[in-house]
Amino acid sequence: MQHEVYKGSIIRVTEEVIGGITWERAFLPNGVIVFPITTSGKILLVKEQRPHETPPVRIKPVSGILEPEKGSPEENAQRELQEEIGLRAGSLELLWTLRGSGTINNEQHFFIARDLAPSKLPNPDGEETILEVLEYDPRELLQALMQDQLKWSMSTLGLFRLLKHLGHLS
Repeated sequence: MQHEVYKGSIIRVTEEVIGGITWERAFLPNGVIVFPITTSGKILLVKEQRPHETPPVRIKPVSGILEPEKGSPEENAQRELQEEIGLRAGSLELLWTLRGSGTINNEQHFFIARDLAPSKLPNPDGEETILEVLEYDPRELLQALMQDQLKWSMSTLGLFRLLKHLGHLS
């Protein structure tokens, strides 16, 4: 039987003994990850302060925790775009949903955002956390990934999926 060994504001950990082996499971919040693409085909990422990470600044996609009380994954994706980079998508396409089960448990919804227009909402994490919005063409993005200029994370898996979708990976 699974029992909880830790519950924080973001992470919950359980243990369960199966066949004499103790299995640990981490439950993370579900999230949205958004890849805004400009009319010239540039992919927008943010340079963001992350004081709890090493290094404390990283380049990442627009992303956030899925808040079901604030709407669907699509509505959450639109809100994150508006909070982090001050844009709203005229077109939002679900690229992929990654469901993790086992040791790490959560769901990430990856979206492509196009037809971008200015529409700023206050960022609850603070306006100073976003240091810069960066533009990459697909080749530059692949090069940055392969040269470890972008910290590898769940979001990074989506970047490879995006590049394949755009025809830049075979």
